Amino acid sequence: MPRYALKIEYDGRPFKGWQRQKELPSVQGAVEAAIARLEADRPSIGAAGRTDTGVHATGQVAHVDLERIWDPFRLCAALNYHLQPHPIAILTAAQVDDAFHARFSAHERHYLFRLVSRRAPMTHLDGQVWQVRHALDLAAMQAGAQHLLGRHDFTTFRATECQADSPVRTLDTLDITAHDIPHGTEFQFRLRARSFLHSQVRSFVGTLERVGAGSWAPDRVREALEARSRAACGPVCPPHGLYLTGVRYPQDPFSADMCPPD
Repeated sequence: MPRYALKIEYDGRPFKGWQRQKELPSVQGAVEAAIARLEADRPSIGAAGRTDTGVHATGQVAHVDLERIWDPFRLCAALNYHLQPHPIAILTAAQVDDAFHARFSAHERHYLFRLVSRRAPMTHLDGQVWQVRHALDLAAMQAGAQHLLGRHDFTTFRATECQADSPVRTLDTLDITAHDIPHGTEFQFRLRARSFLHSQVRSFVGTLERVGAGSWAPDRVREALEARSRAACGPVCPPHGLYLTGVRYPQDPFSADMCPPD
């Protein structure tokens, strides 16, 4: 039974997260329904990360076992046809070894959070960024972020319902950059780690926004981390600025396969 890897892009707003839920819309449910149009009674698909309600993806990865051998181009095109009108696209499909697992084979996850400082309402980016209407200090946020790098007990920055066995994780990258947009500034937070805890990225960004706004000193981030208490965390920011942008594997399963242009 051949196994296929899928690289998936989606707008998370219409869905109650990635994971299939009974009688609730989910990205996994929509993709599995499309697969069932090609081959009935297929097993569920596995994904690199279970994004929450409203979280987007430009580089989610999933795998599925199919009965027949598919040309990757045809599989990609067929799934995209059956995914209509959902805001989900299969960017790439590739046949992979049976040992490949979208979640357990992954070595890194990459996330982007988009935060916009602008007084005027958002139009084109509404629902795709988190907007605040006050100024933010980039240097202060960068200083606060330095306390989060490395291997730590991140109890403060994980949701109380997080099911991970341990709060200890290694954060390899937390880069913050500022970009001019019409009448405002977009701050982009780029994070890289082998794995993340539930709500960890949103907890980081919500806390660092308080630093940028001047409500927290940068050193307070270190104090919050060392407290190892959820009560010490800053506000958790909304999900709609968060994107799963990529997953890294020992060997890129998509290096030789790509959906053809329209």
